[in-house]
Amino acid sequence: MFFASDNTSGAAPEIMAALAAANTGHVPSYGADPLTQAVTARVREVFEAPQAAVYLVATGTVANTLSCAILTQPWGAIFCHRNAHIEEDECGAPEFFTGGSKLVLVDGPHAKMVPEALHRTIAHTARAGVHNVQRGMVSITNATEAGAVYSPAEVAELTAIARSFDLPVHMDGARFANALVAAGCTPAEMTWKAGVDVLSFGGTKNGCMGVEAVVIFDPKRAWEFELRRKRSGHLFSKHRFLAAQMLAYLEGNLWLRLATHANAMAARLSTGIAKAPGASLIHPTEANAVFAAFPRVAHRAAQGAGAAYYLWPFDQSLEGPGEEPLAARLVCSWATSEAEIDSFLGHLG
Repeated sequence: MFFASDNTSGAAPEIMAALAAANTGHVPSYGADPLTQAVTARVREVFEAPQAAVYLVATGTVANTLSCAILTQPWGAIFCHRNAHIEEDECGAPEFFTGGSKLVLVDGPHAKMVPEALHRTIAHTARAGVHNVQRGMVSITNATEAGAVYSPAEVAELTAIARSFDLPVHMDGARFANALVAAGCTPAEMTWKAGVDVLSFGGTKNGCMGVEAVVIFDPKRAWEFELRRKRSGHLFSKHRFLAAQMLAYLEGNLWLRLATHANAMAARLSTGIAKAPGASLIHPTEANAVFAAFPRVAHRAAQGAGAAYYLWPFDQSLEGPGEEPLAARLVCSWATSEAEIDSFLGHLG
């Protein structure tokens, strides 16, 4: 019963097999290998973007923050939701890699920016000219940190606001596959066709060992990314091991199958929790994360039986009145089984 994070699951067997297959012979380093060239071609095909620049890195943090660094200046504002991953979970990395850009936070339910709030926040920025941080870029997280999903139309509405202020747009897609299958659209429809300039395309949370792709739809920005990746120490020498993962991830739509399973398990878990005594959902379950509240006594029973998940927020205690509801986050992955979910639900009463 492991629902702490999709990061806690292992790598899918297809990914491990691809890594083993790549571990033979000698090939050029630093991305000059045939697997990396094949990945570039495949990503361009998947996204219907023949001119896109594609770069592989090992972590979502560097994918997000180097993407931001090529889209804004040190004195620029990065407009994002106040619960965006780059705000809550990157330890100041966006500010570090951009050389000082300021995160300017936008409100909205379920960690989704409300268009009117985004417009108002951008318009309010730099009102005193040189004395203020300047308008820089917009970053959208899809799926959000609350497990919600932006549709292509919702993405386009936000990017249109950004364009009205001549701002570029980044999408944090650590769980892009989960958002995509939930929205029932194509990768192109969710990204460049909706106005996204740069995508952090996640693999690690969805069955890879450790790889993310940065997809830059405007190739004029590519050289700066290459320089920043190298300068920051994130250009892998044995690059084929990143490429092998991403190529296997995309082969036969493995990435979509893994995400579809994770989302289905979250839906099963969400439905079961909602039926439990004293339980309620905090956010809609649209991707692979469930946010719910249920009585403390049920938490004690589940965790006592070995269930792993986070109380959300963290500062809640299992000590106290048994019927008092405590909020929690539970995340499903490609490896989550129906048996795990049913066992967990059995402890909720």
